[in-house]
Amino acid sequence: MKAPWFCCILCILLLSCSSKKEEADEGNVSTVLPDEQNVVRVMRLEMTDFQHELIANGTISAQKKADLRFQTSENVVAIYVKNGDRVTKGQKIAMLDQFKLQNTLNQSKDNLQRAWLDLQNVLIGQGYSLSDTAGVPKEIMQLAKVKSNYDQSANQYALAEYNLENSVLYAPFDGVVANLFTKIYNYPNASEPFCTILDNNRPETDFRVLESELPFLRVGDKIHVSPFSANDYSCEGQVVEINPSIDKNGMVLVKALINNPKNQLYDGMNVKIYLQRSLGKQLVIPKGALVLRSNKKVVFTLKNGYAQWVYVQTGLENSSGYVVTEALAEGDSVIYEGNINLAHETPVVVIE
Repeated sequence: MKAPWFCCILCILLLSCSSKKEEADEGNVSTVLPDEQNVVRVMRLEMTDFQHELIANGTISAQKKADLRFQTSENVVAIYVKNGDRVTKGQKIAMLDQFKLQNTLNQSKDNLQRAWLDLQNVLIGQGYSLSDTAGVPKEIMQLAKVKSNYDQSANQYALAEYNLENSVLYAPFDGVVANLFTKIYNYPNASEPFCTILDNNRPETDFRVLESELPFLRVGDKIHVSPFSANDYSCEGQVVEINPSIDKNGMVLVKALINNPKNQLYDGMNVKIYLQRSLGKQLVIPKGALVLRSNKKVVFTLKNGYAQWVYVQTGLENSSGYVVTEALAEGDSVIYEGNINLAHETPVVVIE
């Protein structure tokens, strides 16, 4: 009979110890956790110059681009350049085997000379002097050329001379060699260019802007171009062309010329384009100052150490701020940092 009384007493002691431990733990937590403070940063709202920004994506293309091709299919016996080499106008690029081409030219030259002799014989047979071919009637001269096969021989000679001259490729302008894939002692692919010469000194970029952004764009405007592959690099350009046509998506095609002093922009490269235009003095708040509450735009202002909830209307924006059109005035203290979890009349602590 003593065992049940002993078990009851033991359970009461254990529950008492557990309760005291929980009270001690709660007491420790309450002493460790500090009171939270709403720390914010504040700026004084002033009229400042607002730079309207237009941001678009574009593609780089060389201002001068030439695909070089051989006119005949012969073995490539010499290649003087490689991809990436800078060349000057008139510099040799590659050469074909000229033996057959030279032989064809020599045969065409002989045929042309025989045709000339035959032409003279025909004219003499018609009673005309060789020293006065200008006095031969047009019909007689045409008949004599047909009988002597002179015109056909002259055409064959001109074609042979052309093929021989074009067995050597030359750079048509100063530029860079690209897309050169044929190896020496192989026949070039007739369906593809042998190589491409690009002038990357002043490349072009095409980009599209919204119809609503046209009022902020003019020919001659300066732009900044930055490649997606190197965000730390940028260069300047100038708008040179605005296509006076709006496509079905409400976009307008714009072309700009770019200065590329370091030659870090390549044909086909994707770039981001920035254009700025000053719209004069405006009330501008940082983007961090604007928060959404129930899909409405809210800005917190500071008054007597408390955050004040203000509904605002905004106009244009750029990468750093918004133009405020309603509810705020010059001189207001706007909270732009630490405002995510604020409520109306929340006490705040301002830090510099």
